[in-house]
Amino acid sequence: MRIAIVGYGTAGQALAVALSRDGHRVEVFERVPEPGPVGAGFLLQPTGLSALWELDLLDAALRHGAVVTRLFGETVAARPVMDMRYRELHPALFGLGMQRGAIFRLLDAAWTQERQLHCGREITHVDHERGVLRDAHGDAHGPYDLIAVADGAASKLRAEIGQIAFDRPYPWGAQWCLVPAGDWPWRDELRQRYRRARRMAGMLPVGTRPDDPVPRLSFFWSLPVAALAEAGRDAARWREELTEVWPEALDTLCDIAVPDGLAQARYRDTVLRRWHRGRAVLVGDSAHAMSPQLGQGANMALVDALALRDALRSAGNVPAALDVYQRGRREHLRAYHFWSRWLTPLFQSDHDRIALLRDAMFHPLSRIPGGRGQSLRILTGTRRGWFGTWPLQKAFLEALAAR
Repeated sequence: MRIAIVGYGTAGQALAVALSRDGHRVEVFERVPEPGPVGAGFLLQPTGLSALWELDLLDAALRHGAVVTRLFGETVAARPVMDMRYRELHPALFGLGMQRGAIFRLLDAAWTQERQLHCGREITHVDHERGVLRDAHGDAHGPYDLIAVADGAASKLRAEIGQIAFDRPYPWGAQWCLVPAGDWPWRDELRQRYRRARRMAGMLPVGTRPDDPVPRLSFFWSLPVAALAEAGRDAARWREELTEVWPEALDTLCDIAVPDGLAQARYRDTVLRRWHRGRAVLVGDSAHAMSPQLGQGANMALVDALALRDALRSAGNVPAALDVYQRGRREHLRAYHFWSRWLTPLFQSDHDRIALLRDAMFHPLSRIPGGRGQSLRILTGTRRGWFGTWPLQKAFLEALAAR
C-alpha cells in the first residue's frame, strides 16, 4: 500500500521502519525543517524492548542504553515510597534508560527502504475519506491507502480523526536536562526524591548516544505549569530549592546553566472513544497521551507501531485492520490511563494530606504479595486491561537473559 505518516517522533519512526520492511511505500511528513530528538531521556520497559527486539534493534539499543534494575523513590526524610526491582517479576527483565537522541538515531538509521521524508511540511488537514493530506503551504499530497497520524500529545489533527472522550493539559510540568554521570553512585537505578507532592526530582541513567560516548543522566524537576516560565530566573534560589530536596543531585548539576540549560516539558491526558476514521488512524501520544508518572509514552508508541503493522498483515482490508488495531491497543492501555490519572496527584499536586497518606501507605502496600505483582505489571507495561497479562515472547526473554 501507499502509506503516509504524519510526524517523525518515536511512533512515526518505528512505523516507517516496520511498514517499509513489509513492502509498503511509506512517506513521512514532519513539520520541522531538521527533524531531531525532543526530550532528555526515558526508560524503556520490557514492552518497548520487545518491540525493538522485533525490529532487530535490541543489540544497538543495549550498546548505548543504561541497564536499570531498580526504581527507588524516597521522601526528603529518607522514608521509602517506592522500591521496585524488575527481577521480582522475571529474572531476565530489566529497564533500559536511553537518551532521546540515541533512540532517534537508531530508528532513523534503520529506515533504509526507499526513504521519503518530507521535512518542513506541517500537515494542517486530513481528508480521511480520500486519503489526502494538505499542508500549511496549501499543497495537497496523496491519495494514500492509509494515513497514520503520529504528531504527538499536542496533536492538531486529533479532532479530525478521533472521537475525543476528553483531552486536557496537566497543571504540572517539569524542567529537565542531561548531565554527565560522573561518579553518580546509583548507575543502574532510577532514583527519585519527594517533598510531599509539591516537589519531585528524579535522576535516570540514560547511557550514551552514537555521537557522544559520555554516559549521562537525565534530570527531572517537577513544577506547576504556571511556574515554568519564571522557574530558574533566580539561579541561586533555584539551587537552594533543589538543595532542600536533594543536595546530592545538586552536586551533579553544578555545571548546568540555570535557567538556560533547562528545557521544559508539559503533559496532556487524552482518551479517545474512536482512534480512526476513514483511511486515517492515530498512533502514539496523539491517540493516548498521559502523564509521565508511569513512564510509558515511548514504550506504548513502539508497541502501537508493531500492533498496526500486525493488524495490516492479518486483516483483509484497511477498515478491518484499523478496528483490530484499535481494539487491541485500547484493551492494553485501559489500566494505564486510569493509574496515570490517579497517581499523578500523589506526586504532583498541592495536596499535602494526600502526599502524607502516600508516604505512610504506598511502600507497605506495594510489599504485599498480590499488590507487588500488580505494581510490577503496571511498571513493566505488561498489564493488559485490568487483570490480563501482555505476553512477552519466550524467545525475547531468552534474548534478554543471554545479554
